[in-house]
Amino acid sequence: MENQDFGQRQMFQGNWKCSECAAEITELPFEPSGDRPLFCRDCHRAKRSRF
Repeated sequence: MENQDFGQRQMFQGNWKCSECAAEITELPFEPSGDRPLFCRDCHRAKRSRF
């Protein structure tokens, strides 16, 4: 079986604020569109654990 190396996910640099706690976000694994809220790692993890 061949080992596939997909490499690192492209990260986007910027200066955003978490919609929940207003923490600074400087790097995201996607380019935000501006029409959806952004969450820092801690807030995102907390939101995911609620479901």
